[in-house]
Amino acid sequence: MTPKPDLIQRCCLTRRTLLKAGAAVTGVAVLDGIPGILRAGQAPAFPKGTKLHVLTWNQFLAAADKVFIAQAEEYAKQMGIEIQVERIGLNAVLTRTTAAIAAQTGPDIIILHNNSPHLLADSLVDVSEVAESIGKEQGGYYDLLQANNVAGGRWLAVPQYALPNIMAYREDWLQEIGHTKFPDTWDEFREVGKKLKAKGRPIGQAFGHSENDPNSYCYPLMWSFGAMEVEKDGKTVALDKKGALEAVKYNTALWHDALDQGGLSWDDSSNNRTFLAGSISVTQNGASIYLTAREKFPDVYKAMNHAPNPQGPAGRFYHFGSYASAVMKYSKNQTLAKDFIRWYMAKAQYEKWFTTMACYVMGPTKLWYSHPIWNTDPKLTLLRDTLKDARNIGYAGPAGRRASEAMAKYIVVDMFAKAIQGMPAEDAVKWATVELRKIYAA
Repeated sequence: MTPKPDLIQRCCLTRRTLLKAGAAVTGVAVLDGIPGILRAGQAPAFPKGTKLHVLTWNQFLAAADKVFIAQAEEYAKQMGIEIQVERIGLNAVLTRTTAAIAAQTGPDIIILHNNSPHLLADSLVDVSEVAESIGKEQGGYYDLLQANNVAGGRWLAVPQYALPNIMAYREDWLQEIGHTKFPDTWDEFREVGKKLKAKGRPIGQAFGHSENDPNSYCYPLMWSFGAMEVEKDGKTVALDKKGALEAVKYNTALWHDALDQGGLSWDDSSNNRTFLAGSISVTQNGASIYLTAREKFPDVYKAMNHAPNPQGPAGRFYHFGSYASAVMKYSKNQTLAKDFIRWYMAKAQYEKWFTTMACYVMGPTKLWYSHPIWNTDPKLTLLRDTLKDARNIGYAGPAGRRASEAMAKYIVVDMFAKAIQGMPAEDAVKWATVELRKIYAA
């Protein structure tokens, strides 16, 4: 994925009414959504100057951001309000959110990443009514999306989408070293990687403090060797009990044998750039590289494909980035914010945005699995079928606040990175275990 440079884009409109002035009502009405307003034959009743502020991250596909902004403009016009859509870098969203909570002022709606709603639960409005109505209308949510956004029996945020990461690779370069199929196991992956690196075409992987790519690689690798952060009770740290040591030793060997040595300083955009430049042959990523190649790098586009993550002794797993719309408790427009979420997640609006994303994301509900967009390119269809093997952060425990904190501190990523930098694998696992116990004992 390629987060773009930070920028702020606002869409603000002056107050207008839906119907003629004679139909306007006074006071502030409780919303039943735009359809309810239209059925009642009334204009929305918000004080002049009412504003709604939405904070999200810079989407890889600029066209999708344009669709969302246009939808915000449409909603603002119909409701007679102003809407500000602010877009910033993904890694800045959580920092910005915590600052807003501390100041008790800021965006009304924030698109939160992964299981961070658990970390901020006390500051988020209960959006169960909205989330459950959308789920009921659209075939129900995937388990991972529900795990990341439900705590204590209430929805902390309304799921918006999941971002699948799989292996992107150069088919032509694998064929040059005698492989017509992508390696199915991690052991095979290492052997193929050795051959590719010997030809100056290493595998690329990020191990820095960046939201998506490092986590999407390190967690599934750990799980595939049988390791897990905690037991099912969600309290007992289990990282040092099984699998983690083998996973760390494997990855360190892979680093020396097959990986690009720049990965320790890479962020989420680095592997995209190096793959498109022809400097690496394989990387774990979403569809962003492929979609960029299709538009701007035709030679790379023709030569690349996607494959599942390799499997280890314990199986094949994935970590998906997930995103959800949260309403902040400090907001003075909570009802309006919930209604806007309900509106842009409804099928009529969401489908416009979803199709613009061109298989880059999975819809949060099962309705979107069978959408025709998945049949437009066989090299992208695989992405929708990987969610069944996705696990929540904090497995085998729940996706709760402690798991969110561990991820925010990059404990699992740093365990692998420390070993790459020379720390004995045993010591790297011990370090990570101690750090996890500090969190789970609290």
